[in-house]
Amino acid sequence: MQQDTLWQAVLGEIELSVSRGNFITWFKNTSLVSQDDGTIVIGVNNIFVKQSLEKKYSDMLGAVLKKNGISVENIEYKIVASQSPARVSHQEKPVSVGVSGISPSGSDFDQEDSPAAGSSVLSHSYGQGINSRYSFDNFVVGDGNELAFAACQSIAIQPGKKYNPLFLYGGVGIGKTHLIQAVGNAIKTNNPKSKVLYISTEQFVREFVQALRNRTTAAFASYYRAADVLIVDDIQFIAGKDKMQEEFFHTFNTLHQANKQIIMSSDKPPKEIQTLEARLQSRFAGGMTIDMQIPDFETRCAIIETKAQDHGTSIEADVIEYLATNINTNIRELEGALNQLMAWCEMRGLDPTLDIASSLLNINKSRPKHLSSKQVIEKTARHFQLPIDDIVGPKRDKDIVVPRQVAMYLLRNELHLSFPKIAKELGRKDHTTAIHSVEKIQKEIQLDPSLRTAVSDIKESLYA
Repeated sequence: MQQDTLWQAVLGEIELSVSRGNFITWFKNTSLVSQDDGTIVIGVNNIFVKQSLEKKYSDMLGAVLKKNGISVENIEYKIVASQSPARVSHQEKPVSVGVSGISPSGSDFDQEDSPAAGSSVLSHSYGQGINSRYSFDNFVVGDGNELAFAACQSIAIQPGKKYNPLFLYGGVGIGKTHLIQAVGNAIKTNNPKSKVLYISTEQFVREFVQALRNRTTAAFASYYRAADVLIVDDIQFIAGKDKMQEEFFHTFNTLHQANKQIIMSSDKPPKEIQTLEARLQSRFAGGMTIDMQIPDFETRCAIIETKAQDHGTSIEADVIEYLATNINTNIRELEGALNQLMAWCEMRGLDPTLDIASSLLNINKSRPKHLSSKQVIEKTARHFQLPIDDIVGPKRDKDIVVPRQVAMYLLRNELHLSFPKIAKELGRKDHTTAIHSVEKIQKEIQLDPSLRTAVSDIKESLYA
């Protein structure tokens, strides 16, 4: 059996044994470099993958290799240069929106579908706005985003067939924009003639207002409803804009009825977008709705390694782990810290080290030393719009108990207070109440996105 064929057989078995996220992150880009007298050399593309395979998966790899008739005495891992697939560039034909309609300047529309051209007030091109560097290949998959990743890959293969609409939501800087643009790039690569339209809600609203002003709403509607794939980023900003919601409602219906793919991103699920019409909430939630979560430690490490490789830099494992441990809020902050570190070292001709990272980024000193239990309780009460006296008082109504439990959770996790001290701060006599509350919130934030968002918002207000 040739090495490539053998390794594909090994990977096929491993894919059935681990989660999709783990397979893509740790195994997908590996290769069998050599096999000689029981020594197996496996090629990996970075040091973090090497360390993870050594620590966690060597036994499994050995067992699968032996199952495929290979004698295994020792497994070694070698970092080899990875080759990025060639990018496919597709120039879209511009479409001008005029007073009387859309005038295509290419073959995107049949001639009979083209209205007479009027005075041009707005220029579009399908595919415009999609960043070519966002791809599935450079998206790091982990437990918090593997479902979203799998759904997007499925859509890229068969747009409009399932998961329509796809609604991704989660906090800032966790990869929503990267993923939805990666779908657009993949669809354009698979079918260059597809009319893929990516737009931010802010731009959508601005163009609609301009169409109203210039009396070109028919042209505006025709353009958007002619798309094969509509990708809308930050759809929550449509809330509270009645005319805009009505227009988007009709655009959504037209595309959905024609089995055209619709993809949206938001910072919260449809039902929690205030002042969003019920009919839109219902339609947004009618397909696949996925909560993208903050990446876990291993995923953050892999992201740092990938970003460093993109910049042509190698970073030691201890520096990677330091950054991943201390920056756990979002990917943008993580990338910003990495860029700062690499720029500083590049200017001075130095390699990034743990000492340089800890001194330069000063991460651990960013938390205010004056933070008190009183501030935590006050911020929690303010977030839930409750009097402080209710949280520290004897009332046991549900709308008071949960905020009280959140306050206990924050006192434990942010100030590291003892359980008896937490109970005292919240007016409780028995510290077991504090233990129960902290454990309950720890479990609930993994399951309830609204509670997770609330805790995150309170933390932001504490350290603002």
